[in-house]
This record gives sequence, C-alpha cells and structure tokens, in this order.
Amino acid sequence: MLRDKPLSESQLNERHLRLYAALAQIPPGCVMSYGELAQQAGLGRAARWVGRVLAQLPDDSRLPWHRILRADGRLGLPADSPSARKQCERLRSEGVLVENGRVKGFKQDAP
Repeated sequence: MLRDKPLSESQLNERHLRLYAALAQIPPGCVMSYGELAQQAGLGRAARWVGRVLAQLPDDSRLPWHRILRADGRLGLPADSPSARKQCERLRSEGVLVENGRVKGFKQDAP
C-alpha cells in the first residue's frame, strides 16, 4: 500500500506495539512467517516491515523473535551468522525440528 505521507510517530509506535503484542502471543514450539505475523498484528501485507523491525530488536529482547521464519520455512538470517545459530538453538530447545536452515514440516504461505 502506498502512502502520500509518512506515518506519524504515534502511528509508528502503535504499529510497533501491535507487532510486539502479536509476537509475544506465539507459544513455545510454534513458528510462523513474517507475513503471518503481520496479519496477526493487523498490519496487512507488511512482512518486510516486520522483518526490519525484528532485526532492530535489542540483543537482550525477551520477545520470541526466533519463532518467525520466511514464508518457505527458512530462517530469515544468513545461515552461518551467530544470530542464525542462536535462532536454531532456541527453536530446537522448544522442540522445533530445524534442518539445513529450514524448519521441517513448516506449511508454506504461498502455493
């Protein structure tokens, strides 16, 4: 969706809060795509925005960012990065099967 003018600070803050609230509701052992999270938060088709916001979370964030994947079930991080290793470790500790940077059995959003 194109906008004629940028969002105000209060609108941005509300979007962030809705995103964080939806993210916090994902239970351990469950995963979803960036697009699914955007939909859950009532943000429409904002998958890329969700990815940018999650990438900016502080290292000590308690939000379960690691439960968010690409639409095809792959991790959204470079495969050999420390963050990808951390994401795999956290997912596996919750019983999620990760193999070759992809969550096994993840249902794709797109056909």
